Amino acid sequence: MASGPCPMRRASSLARAGAAALLLAAAGAQAAECARPVYLTFDTGHMGVAPLVAEVLDRQQVKASFFLANEKTRDGGTSLDDRWAPWWKAMAARGHVFGSHTYDHVYWLANLPGGGFRVKPTFGPQAGRVQAMSVEAYCAELDRSAARFKEMTGQSMLPLFRAPGGKTSAALLRAAEDRCGYRHVGWADAGFLGDELPSDKYPNAALLARALRNIRPGDILMAHLGIWSRQDPWAPAVLEPLITGLRQKGYCFATLADHPQYRAWLATHHVHGTP
Repeated sequence: MASGPCPMRRASSLARAGAAALLLAAAGAQAAECARPVYLTFDTGHMGVAPLVAEVLDRQQVKASFFLANEKTRDGGTSLDDRWAPWWKAMAARGHVFGSHTYDHVYWLANLPGGGFRVKPTFGPQAGRVQAMSVEAYCAELDRSAARFKEMTGQSMLPLFRAPGGKTSAALLRAAEDRCGYRHVGWADAGFLGDELPSDKYPNAALLARALRNIRPGDILMAHLGIWSRQDPWAPAVLEPLITGLRQKGYCFATLADHPQYRAWLATHHVHGTP
């Protein structure tokens, strides 16, 4: 297996430089206005709350970062199907940024001797089946989301990804960077906003209070566009008071394009989803 990038990840140096320059210019302008930033991120989910999330972000004038996988939805389709394409296109036009969550929401389970990983996709034709996946195949999983996003929106993803469940290894992170061209994005301990937790034990009021008490400047926050198991939806009930409460504490919101841990990476690695 070749160690260089596949043709889909190849881009001219001029295209990379141009995309990086535009990205950094926008990030620099945002940074000038945001001295105590937090970074609000969403992973895909059943999408039942996605329109409400968009309404809150619009009303509060907050730009967020989204990680995309092709998950089953409440409307009987999937989160990256043609029914949701106009929504993603509108979100891209509003200035939000996007990364890959693997196309079939593929959980890393273990490293394999000699390279590759043991994984379990959550969705797609192999859903629920533990299997071996080569590094090349994992790169393709990341690229599938990027290619679909490009098809839906005409825009490109950032060279960032979030592994489902945040499950990774040093070998996976190294392969993702060196072979696939993506850097991983986790979240802060306080940035785990709790929408995956059972609502009877972790009611929305308690999750909001915990977040407002513990979040600190620079934290990456993580929630979802709908969790099947939570009976009392976290969004939008917690989202808007979280935004207003953090602003009252002097915080502001930025996207991952302006995160200091990723700025240098974004400046030297091309966006994804381009031919």
